[in-house]
Amino acid sequence: MKGPLFYSKILLFGEYGIIKDSKGLSIPYNFFKGALKKDTSDSQEAKRSNKRLKEFADHLNTLHKEEPELVRFDLDSLMADIEDGMYFDSSIPQGYGIGSSGALVAAIYDKYAFDKITILENLTREKLLVLKSIFGKMESFFHGKSSGLDPLNSYLSLPILINSQDNIESTSIPSQYQEGQGAVFLLDSGMTGETAPMVQLFMEKMKQEGFRKVIKEEFIKHTDACVEDFINGNIKSLFGNIKQLSHVVLDHFKPMIPKEFHTLWKQGIDTNAYYLKLCGSGGGGYILGFTQDIDKAKKALKDHRLEVVYNF
Repeated sequence: MKGPLFYSKILLFGEYGIIKDSKGLSIPYNFFKGALKKDTSDSQEAKRSNKRLKEFADHLNTLHKEEPELVRFDLDSLMADIEDGMYFDSSIPQGYGIGSSGALVAAIYDKYAFDKITILENLTREKLLVLKSIFGKMESFFHGKSSGLDPLNSYLSLPILINSQDNIESTSIPSQYQEGQGAVFLLDSGMTGETAPMVQLFMEKMKQEGFRKVIKEEFIKHTDACVEDFINGNIKSLFGNIKQLSHVVLDHFKPMIPKEFHTLWKQGIDTNAYYLKLCGSGGGGYILGFTQDIDKAKKALKDHRLEVVYNF
């Protein structure tokens, strides 16, 4: 048995902001992927994944009992497959902000949910919101609280535009220009990040009136503008807004940026060689970068590994 592949995702814009109803834009990232597998793998990784699936199945069982009208699973088949050694075979790094648990949630829903909403039907906003709600409840096992967007992105394998918490739609983004010098890239921080403590920290900061003002008047304003610019291909305006956004994050989200990257972050803003922003909740994992000249960015970041994910 080898199930269909589910891909990682990148939230290009909207981290933290979408908690407070900013716009967001999430795209599938096919470089990393995962699938449910059942074979006689004796690897430690497979055993660890199998054990985690057992715990996840218990969570789904509870969800089943508490909200039977939301979603029902074929738990007997799921438990039998887990007993048989099923595991999630994934290349998606965990704690890197690109949706490792989201891909797993999508795979389990796809295989074991009764009356599932399929990607082949007409996906109305209502259906997308139902899926998002189901996925949020499923993924809460991994993060404590989940928006459900990561699994939704992985399940649909389409870019998703978040207009607000209860207004989401699949969207199209401009085609890549493979020869383009402009690029979105991932920068490996070399450490993993934990989502829950970072979100908790953000919620604590939101209790301060000054921080709330910054979020509303600067962070959300620039995030929304970036989403609009990216979807409409307004590159010049996009980079102006990304620079502002990078600045706001450096000034007000320092704890979410690994210390070793504070200088690098500022250097990008000062030289305009690249602009960095959080990828997911931060604290480690990947950092997202935007540049109008990838060669210049690579030179400036020569001590780091860059993975280009999109070319302008």
